[in-house]
Amino acid sequence: MKKTPPFQINTKILNQIKEISHELGMLSGAKLTPVPVKLRRSNKIKTIQSSLGIEGNNLSIEQVTDIIAGKHVIAPQKDVQEVNNAIKVYDDLQRWNPLSVNSLKEAHKILMYDLLPDNGKFRSSNVGIFKNKKVVHVAPSIKRVPVLMIDLFNFLKRDKDVPWIIKACVFHYELEFIHPFQDGNGRIGRLWQQLLLIKENPIFEFISVESIIKSYQEKYYEVLAKCDSAGESTVFIEFSLNVILVALKKYIDSVSSQVTDTRSRLEYVKRFIGDRWFFRKDYIKSLKNISTATASRDLQKGIEEGFLVRVGDINQSRYRFKK
Repeated sequence: MKKTPPFQINTKILNQIKEISHELGMLSGAKLTPVPVKLRRSNKIKTIQSSLGIEGNNLSIEQVTDIIAGKHVIAPQKDVQEVNNAIKVYDDLQRWNPLSVNSLKEAHKILMYDLLPDNGKFRSSNVGIFKNKKVVHVAPSIKRVPVLMIDLFNFLKRDKDVPWIIKACVFHYELEFIHPFQDGNGRIGRLWQQLLLIKENPIFEFISVESIIKSYQEKYYEVLAKCDSAGESTVFIEFSLNVILVALKKYIDSVSSQVTDTRSRLEYVKRFIGDRWFFRKDYIKSLKNISTATASRDLQKGIEEGFLVRVGDINQSRYRFKK
């Protein structure tokens, strides 16, 4: 019998996917590849520091950076060990197969090395999640865990009509609900969400969704609890898609800073405006980080070089790229 995790695709989710697809299309059209090494490194550090920070690790971005560089950091041994473990896992994301439960266990084994006696193994006892000495979630019994995890991975492999971006959100919630490991479920769940997002679009290898989750940490736990009460993950999908969109926009803002001269800015805007008429404000909005004066100079140079045509008075000028 096929068992699909319970969730609904509503109008809000469809609109969120549409907006994410638009942003991904803009990024693809800009052809800003390969991703700069400095940006890749910076986002990996943010991902590690944020995902561990959600779980109570107090090391700063600077301390995580030093550990990656092989420098000695004065901090609790447990925090340092967590970072070293995460570095090993995140250094080669291509190593992990997001459709394999054995790969999940192997990644957990490394993430929790020297932190958990049964790292890499499903829990051997029943657990409850506490907040302020109050039980907020009772995980399924240990007898159900293997079957629930098989069902969850079968959902990933079987339901071809469900986009990977939705599967990533559903998997993240369901893993937290099942709580298959004694500890480390949060960090392995966020890692696996990223791996499934990479199947949606490879650019997600370089985007730190975890850093946005950390900034919405209270909401993150609140939404998980709401889904537990509702018995399905729709609200978590909505939350996750919003987080993904915020992270994607932040990434586009940072990567678009590579466009540093007039011609490359004009080429960048042309790729997603096409041959439509547009105003100077549309040009500025497309680039996000230039001044009005710079936009005016760019557009004027585009006209002088025959790259653009212009109609209308100076204050109401409209522009179009020549084919």
